[in-house]
Parts: sequence; C-alpha cells; structure tokens
Amino acid sequence: MHISGILRQNTPAISFEFFPPKSEAASQELFQAIAALMPLKPAYVSVTYGAGGSTRERTHDLVVKLQSETNLTIISHLTCIGSDRDETHQILTKYHASGIHNIMALRGDPPKSPKERSPRPGEFRYAADLVAFIKKYFPHMGIGVAGFPEGHPNTPNRLMEMEYLKKKVDAGADYICTQLFFENRDFYDFCERCEVIGIKVPVIAGIMPITSRKGMMRMSELALGARFPAKLLRGMARAETDEFAEKVGIHWATEQVLDLIDHKVNGIHFYTLNKSTATLRIYESLGIQSSDGLKTPFVPQPF
Repeated sequence: MHISGILRQNTPAISFEFFPPKSEAASQELFQAIAALMPLKPAYVSVTYGAGGSTRERTHDLVVKLQSETNLTIISHLTCIGSDRDETHQILTKYHASGIHNIMALRGDPPKSPKERSPRPGEFRYAADLVAFIKKYFPHMGIGVAGFPEGHPNTPNRLMEMEYLKKKVDAGADYICTQLFFENRDFYDFCERCEVIGIKVPVIAGIMPITSRKGMMRMSELALGARFPAKLLRGMARAETDEFAEKVGIHWATEQVLDLIDHKVNGIHFYTLNKSTATLRIYESLGIQSSDGLKTPFVPQPF
C-alpha cells in the first residue's frame, strides 16, 4: 500500500525501524523482536542502510524476506552514497517485482575511510536528486525523506536547512520522518517551520528510547547534535544501574509519545535498535490500541 494511504488511514501512524543483522545471533534477536512487535499492528516498518551503503545487500535481503514472510508494509531505505543510477534502478526494479512500493530516500552517511568518500561516477549528490529519480522512473512508489528537528549536523544555517528540505518535498517526497529528539518543543517548532516555508506533507516523529547510559552515549554519536534535556540527564545520573537507566529512558519516551498523541501528531516512528522490550513497555503504559479497536496483546507470535 502507498505510504500516503497508510498515513491517511492511521492517525497517528505507529511504525518501527530495524537494521540488517551482521551475524546469525543478531538475526535471531532481530526476528524475535519482529515477532514480539507484530501483534502491535504497526502501520509500517522500515529497514536501514549502513554508512556508505555498507549493508546494502543485507538490507535488500531482509526487506524482501519481510515482504514475503509477513503481512507488514515494508519501507526500505535507499541512499545516494553507495549506488550509482544504474544500480539504483536495478534495486528499485527488484523491489517493485517483490511488492515493495515505498522507499525512504536519504543522502546517507559517508564511509569512514577518506579514500571512499569521493562520489562515485553516477552517484546522486543530494537526497532531492534521488527523490526526483524515483518519481521519474517509479512514479507509483511512495517516498519518505529525513527531517532534523534539532538541526542537520552538516548544515549550521537553519534557513538553508529548511530550503533543502523543501527541495526534497518539491521533488516528490510524500512524508518526512524526523531524526530522534528528546524535547518535543523542538519537534513542534520544526513542524511550524515546515508550515512557514510551505511544506504540507505529513511529518512523522522519530523516537528512540534510552535503554542504558552507554546507549545514551552511543545515541549522541549516531545523532550528532542531539540535545539531552537537563531533566533527562538528572534522571539518568540518579540511575544506579542500567536497569534503572532503562526505566528512566522508557518513562521519558512514554511521556514524549503521550504528549505527541495529545498534539495529534501524524505518526510516531520508533527506532527499535532491533529490540522489542522498550517499545512494548511504552505501548503497555499508554494502552495504545490496535487498528481493530482491541487492546494489543503483548504475546510474541512466530511468523
């Protein structure tokens, strides 16, 4: 189903993000998490790419596997970095044949090696170029793009940042999914700035619950520029163990989600890190209901 229809039918649209596993043990953990989260009936799930397209084949394999073996709506990430136009066309053709009709179009993180950072011949330079390419050759596909409530780490000019975002929308993006954030006021301000500049597509809030103090440090590395409110930092400082730190993080994310729902957000996208516990506990605390009107049972189901 096209993402536009999904977002119209689900308010808010609750979704989850996974990443391709790197080992057999990680694969088992991932599919256990997916089995546990499936009863929550997400509007869709997305699958990420690694830096520089480093997990491209694993991403494609996982996306096709989920599409063929579950009833989930799958959105695959696709990046400018790591694929040229011919390769991108081949990937999209494969997705179309597999019944995958929604893409998250991203510029992508550059490879760590300086030697690999130079653009390959035929690579897209900006996400807006990738969006335009998809719309030209696969006009039936739904397209999402990234937004940064706290500011894009590579674009200190916040006015230009919004101009770049509008270019992606004008090129054909159907919705925006934001980077993680911990202060809802930043998200609401971002949505207002979208309105001011003329962006009218739905904006989905990206939420990543903190599950450990080490995990919080990792988040600060993954999301450069992420702001941790002092109240959250005080709570984490009081946590004597990671078990208590997880409780603090889940409580904070729960309060965020409750407030977002009260403000009638278009959707909430959980960055799961291939785990289910935090998301399940947030659902349980909020009493979020499944699409059939019945309270969601929290029992993992094999698929």
